Amino acid sequence: MIFETLPTTPTSEELIDKAFSRATRAGRAKSGIQAQQSMLQTASNILSDNMQNVVTAWPDFQEIDPFYYELADAVVDVDEVRKSLSEIQWASRKTKDIGREYQGKLRGDINYARKVRKQGFARLASIVEEVEDDLDRIGKARNDLRTLPDIDPSAPTIVVAGYPNVGKSSFVNTITNARNEIAEYPFTTKGIHVGHFDRQHIRYQIVDTPGLLDRPADDRNAIETQAVSAITHLADCILFFVDASAYCGYPLDAQLELRDSVEAEFGDVPVLTVCNKSDLSTDVEADMYMSIEEDDNVTETLDAAVDAIGYEPELPFDG
Repeated sequence: MIFETLPTTPTSEELIDKAFSRATRAGRAKSGIQAQQSMLQTASNILSDNMQNVVTAWPDFQEIDPFYYELADAVVDVDEVRKSLSEIQWASRKTKDIGREYQGKLRGDINYARKVRKQGFARLASIVEEVEDDLDRIGKARNDLRTLPDIDPSAPTIVVAGYPNVGKSSFVNTITNARNEIAEYPFTTKGIHVGHFDRQHIRYQIVDTPGLLDRPADDRNAIETQAVSAITHLADCILFFVDASAYCGYPLDAQLELRDSVEAEFGDVPVLTVCNKSDLSTDVEADMYMSIEEDDNVTETLDAAVDAIGYEPELPFDG
């Protein structure tokens, strides 16, 4: 996952302490004006390089997969993150420039050189303090985004939707090893279930999204709505589960209404209606009738989703 390897972001205080302590050690190795020059250059380089490293560690949001872009934007404000990265980039260049500027002023007697070096230190610290909030924002964004689960946007993906208690998680667990693949999204109250299975040497993902696609759009908050928008970039097929017996606790009419809204949200993505608990009732028009409890038509339902996707891998010799 692209945000997993982001390094820890130092605070402004940590940066200043690191730069000036290293500069002090560098100054002890020399004497006179050379010591002042070494201290100034060391402090300037450490501040500039460390802030530049903060910026370059982040991916270019314009080039990442739309799924991850929208997912990140649902957790953090991407525009604000980009602005803060731009400010830190400016600070990196500015500290480098200040180092060069004050190096040129280091002449004359040692007392004057020491005074100039202290002025340079003050300017350097001022620049870092100016981007204190930006460093804090980037640090928080890094911590928040590292919690996102590892989902491959390029893999053919089935998204499972429907009201609670209609058998979605049981289906995912039955056909995959998903019991050990439950990850917490920051915008859901329950873990997202991510499973995998193989067909004809092709690895498929199957995702159950409790807290997002199990209730009407009007009941979602802004962050949840944006998370659903991200998932529209991920889904290649949607299996929408209904319980015709209404034993799940939701009327069939409400379930079908949610199915229609999911179809509208996901546009051209094929949506297959799956009547689960068919051992209790089949009183609904559906693409597939299935009973996980009775182990009836489970594999066939999965086959229908795979056929709806129609995934064909790109071969290296395809022109």
